[in-house]
Amino acid sequence: MRMVPILSFKGDCEAALKFYEQCLGAEIGPMFRYGGSPLEQSVPPDWADKIMHANVTIGGQPLQASDVRPIQYEAPKGVSFSLQIKETAEAERVFQELAKEGSIVMALEKTFWAERFGMVVDRFGVPWVINCEG
Repeated sequence: MRMVPILSFKGDCEAALKFYEQCLGAEIGPMFRYGGSPLEQSVPPDWADKIMHANVTIGGQPLQASDVRPIQYEAPKGVSFSLQIKETAEAERVFQELAKEGSIVMALEKTFWAERFGMVVDRFGVPWVINCEG
């Protein structure tokens, strides 16, 4: 058995995955669009190019992602993606990239357990925890 989280987006899945590719070194796998699929009629007409299903890998961990129908979208609650980063400079870079156009929940700073720790919600509404042991 293997657990694979699924990220849901409100129509900006492809932009989010490209951002994660640039910011986190994500590897984007196959992306399937609503247009031409059996689910094409279940989304608004202008959603043909939206992502019905995508595979992505971040830090060796597989994820799946999709644009969910507008009436079904809910922002993530009660869950965060934790990035364990070895180098302080890299933790600071990643945190700043994720914070651009997003919101800082807890500033990235030294704690008693980590060289750097912080929490941020990116511009796509995905919550991240950055932990750097240094």
